[in-house]
Amino acid sequence: YPSEFLMQKITEDNQIPVHLHVSVSLQYVAGLKGRALVEFFHSNIAEVENEELRHLMWSSVLFYKTPNVEVMSCVLLSTKAIYFLLDDSFIHADEHQSDFWNKENSDCENSSFHLSCCFVLKLNDLQSVNVGLFDQYFRITGHSADHIVTCLTRDSYNTHTFIQQLMAVLSLLARTPSPEPVDKDFYSEFGSKNTGKMENYELIHSSRVKFIYPNEEEIGDLAFLVAEKMDGLTNLPSLNILLYVLAFQVNHFEGSAQNTSSLQPKTLILTSSDLFLFDEDYISYPLPDFAKEPPKRDKYQLADGRRIRDLDRVLMGYQTYPQALTFVFDDVQNQDLMQNLTLDHFGE
Repeated sequence: YPSEFLMQKITEDNQIPVHLHVSVSLQYVAGLKGRALVEFFHSNIAEVENEELRHLMWSSVLFYKTPNVEVMSCVLLSTKAIYFLLDDSFIHADEHQSDFWNKENSDCENSSFHLSCCFVLKLNDLQSVNVGLFDQYFRITGHSADHIVTCLTRDSYNTHTFIQQLMAVLSLLARTPSPEPVDKDFYSEFGSKNTGKMENYELIHSSRVKFIYPNEEEIGDLAFLVAEKMDGLTNLPSLNILLYVLAFQVNHFEGSAQNTSSLQPKTLILTSSDLFLFDEDYISYPLPDFAKEPPKRDKYQLADGRRIRDLDRVLMGYQTYPQALTFVFDDVQNQDLMQNLTLDHFGE
């Protein structure tokens, strides 16, 4: 019997982001309120009779086996497991998923039922949680490649709230205690004596689940990578990353029956001199322990980059969050106009 406060909180969180499209079955879930939502969880999703629903969140998710398919999910956290309620169309999005998703309800294709598949990650199978830069996303890792999921919240508040709720639920688990640690000094605890390089900051929960947060070196590595993409950079130490945010690039298609637009996930990075869009691999890094070879693509791949001084104007939409921004750059073939003025244009 959940408290009134918890039911009110879950009802408030049960809202699909307005810019993302979901199926009819997930729209039905988003329409449930209060006690109806809790009863839906117990009668359709929960695997154990005495588990409690503690938190609900809508988020885009990525699976390790299908890193190119981002799908909308209703994420439900209970005292026993994390449930990812997925759009049924996800199964048909990629033919390589047949071994990952065992589809048994093919005879329901043309019926009036709207199916959703539910991916379950038991809390007892949870090994680590990697939090992304600036809390824009987090990756949940289990014991195999099938049990790695990244939640692209694109929102530090949602990430923080989910991590806090997860830690609280993990505290209820009865696990055998790990052996008493040997007293270590700061440097042996957080650094490697061979290289002197600081490792990512790790918090080991009482349930023995690791919570891994990025350290300052990740920003430094990212700044170096960005600097490589900038031609003629003279002052590398002064390069600062001012903003890192997971966003969508809007591709507008005209000429169709109705003008449509698709949203392409991008990582936007703003420095003091340039604006970059990267295609980022959110799920393969850092490499899980069982990985036999590095991922097929780099963590960051440059999609577009423009100089701030070429920025002509920024158009802002009037709708509420998420805000749409249009950056208009001067369309100049040769970026350095000044260098042409040194040529003798008026001679023979």
